[in-house]
Amino acid sequence: MRRRNFLALTGTSLLGGLPTLAKVLPPTLETVVTGGNVLIDGAWKTAHLGIRTDGSMEVLQNVPTGIPVTDIKGKYVSPGFIDILADNAANPERTYRIFEKYKVTDGVTTALQMHGGSAKVAEYYKHFGSLPHRINFGVSVFVMRIRYAKPTLGERLKAVEQNLEAGALGVSHSIEYQPTPYEEVLQYARLAKKYDRPFFLHLRYSSESKELEGVDEAIAIAKNSGARVHIDHLHSTGGTFHMAAALAKIRLANQSGLRITCCVYPYSFWATYLHSKRFDEGWRERYGLDYKDLRLVGTGERLTAESFLRYKKDMKLVAVPEGTMPMDQTIDLALKEEFCMIGSDGGIEYEPGANSHPRGAGCFATAVRHGLDIGMSLEQIIGKITSLPRGLILPAMKDRGLIQNGSKADLVVFDPKKINGRASVENPNQFSEGISMVFVNGKVAYKEGVLGTEAGVPIKY
Repeated sequence: MRRRNFLALTGTSLLGGLPTLAKVLPPTLETVVTGGNVLIDGAWKTAHLGIRTDGSMEVLQNVPTGIPVTDIKGKYVSPGFIDILADNAANPERTYRIFEKYKVTDGVTTALQMHGGSAKVAEYYKHFGSLPHRINFGVSVFVMRIRYAKPTLGERLKAVEQNLEAGALGVSHSIEYQPTPYEEVLQYARLAKKYDRPFFLHLRYSSESKELEGVDEAIAIAKNSGARVHIDHLHSTGGTFHMAAALAKIRLANQSGLRITCCVYPYSFWATYLHSKRFDEGWRERYGLDYKDLRLVGTGERLTAESFLRYKKDMKLVAVPEGTMPMDQTIDLALKEEFCMIGSDGGIEYEPGANSHPRGAGCFATAVRHGLDIGMSLEQIIGKITSLPRGLILPAMKDRGLIQNGSKADLVVFDPKKINGRASVENPNQFSEGISMVFVNGKVAYKEGVLGTEAGVPIKY
């Protein structure tokens, strides 16, 4: 064989005998989403969205020829919804596929478990990063589990820092469920500050007489640590009875230079497990409820004193009556604040025999519907579930949560006249209405009631 022919076949260069590197082609357009109203820079605009082969997007004024077109016929396109308070920490290895199924059908493209998460973040990302996912996923440092495992403060702080170094998106702690001395909580917040990650806090009190003390404590933690503090579901812990006062405290703290945010979910009732501290002795007096007021989630069965004890042993989840947290006195007030966003605090873990708050399947479609019903603009309520939560997790979420050239194509196509959650206490496992398509990293993850490609990726530092 002639030397020139040999070199051509082997890709070897005449200059130094090194292999020639293959030319890397730029990503090309794979499809174009057309015919919709697109949320760009906080306003609805007429534009076409090109989706590239690498999962990114391109805003187009004209539809190029020769590219497959997805015509959405007058519907609306927003960034994919971001759930910063997703919850699937109990047994994620067994339940994550069910959890993600009901998130994506509610328009969620990224579910971040910032109210719990993992106590072994490196192992978590290694394990789940090797598995297929319908949506993007990520976790915070789960301080409660670290405190169970580590007997001394020094060991606990070391473990939290190791998890942050492994890429955790923040630090989370629930001091109502696991009462912790203030000075110890402050140390966890200082580590969040050190790594410039948010500190997610479930407040200490949920009773009428003491809930504002919990808000004051969160403000003190932000002031004395310098951390960005996020208050979990303020309407069920901190502002159930005194929401206007709680919001005023947070507003004033932010005006002084602190950085405090909060979230709510669009339901007038809370639900939690019977074995949690919320149902410690005195719960009936504390909340003004009785056994018959509690509903077993998944059936709607009303409890009795006997079934309360039985279901407590089974660690079942129950819901309190609708109206326990009046929408107009709690959630609606919070949604008016620029520092308040939507977070589900939920996830569907079982099917059949569902025992999860309906917010795990319907939170975001319900939030859009409710926002419109109380007079918010569509772009305002969409901001509460896209750009605002995105801002908490920067720079890890810098390419998501907004529509612009080069961002990842995490998108939701919906009809604002029809969008709504269908999940209920009796049957939480229901897909939301009015959401016709969901793209995750440029792939169709859901379309018209049918699940699609699994293209979710880990979100971490």
